[in-house]
Amino acid sequence: MMKRRAVWAGVLTVVALLSGCTSTGPTPGRSSQPSGPGPAVIASFNFPESSLLAEIYAQSMEHAGIPVRREFDLGPREIVRPALQRGLVDVVPEYLGSALTSADPAAVVERRPAAALLADLQRVAAQWHLTVLQPSAAQDQNGFAVLAGTANRLQLRTLSDLAPVAPQFVLGGAPECPTRELCYPGLRRVYGINFRRFVAFDDAGQRLTALEQGVIDVEVTSTTDPRLASGSIVMLRDDKGLQPVESVVPILADRVVREYGATLTHALDAVSANLDSSALTFLNWRVADGKDPRSEAHDWLQRHGLLGN
Repeated sequence: MMKRRAVWAGVLTVVALLSGCTSTGPTPGRSSQPSGPGPAVIASFNFPESSLLAEIYAQSMEHAGIPVRREFDLGPREIVRPALQRGLVDVVPEYLGSALTSADPAAVVERRPAAALLADLQRVAAQWHLTVLQPSAAQDQNGFAVLAGTANRLQLRTLSDLAPVAPQFVLGGAPECPTRELCYPGLRRVYGINFRRFVAFDDAGQRLTALEQGVIDVEVTSTTDPRLASGSIVMLRDDKGLQPVESVVPILADRVVREYGATLTHALDAVSANLDSSALTFLNWRVADGKDPRSEAHDWLQRHGLLGN
């Protein structure tokens, strides 16, 4: 209950802050001035990859001549989704399966093709006056990782392997994990996994340190985690298919689509058509290595001919 109250307090705070940005004018992204529509407000979740994706889409929009206001690191999905539904933000790069589960908790997402998930998400989103564009080839699913030494010592390769030893282990993840079906509840339901306890961390850096220092034994991370390339951690394979297809997919407010039309949708679709999981993992690695996200976004767009010559 306390966690729920904290989430809703965060929702109200963000709503107040975003509303305050336009308390003397129109809703964000709209303008009463005769000069035309105002900036499109693009938001991201509170983790680096989401901000990086939002930056890529934002620069593509700006190149198309669309003014943009960034509201990055806004919060978890429990905060960003209501902001999008209320018209406080206009564009959010989402993840297909998780977006559908969040919008419709009764939706079946496991082992379903991307086309079916997309159709269901578009149907649900339409009720909130939202438009779902075509997904990219880039995917980033929830992942559960252990240190390489732990995996080798206990012969852990899959989540099924984890189940017998999980009662001895501590799981570390975002504060929302215990209430999200694709996180701890899903592990219990699909794999029968029960950890000794769960420890919440606000960001990935804290989880990384906790795993390296032995504070936690299993880390909730993602399948595009740049550390996978170094071999320092082992991602346990989701052998029973808990995680759905998680293609990156932009969700837009209908009003901003009406304002900017094909100029907007073509700019975003062009990004999605060129983005794949390998590129996303590489970009994550570059940013984790200290490179500037704006520069990385610009260089990726330029390499794919999305900023002209």
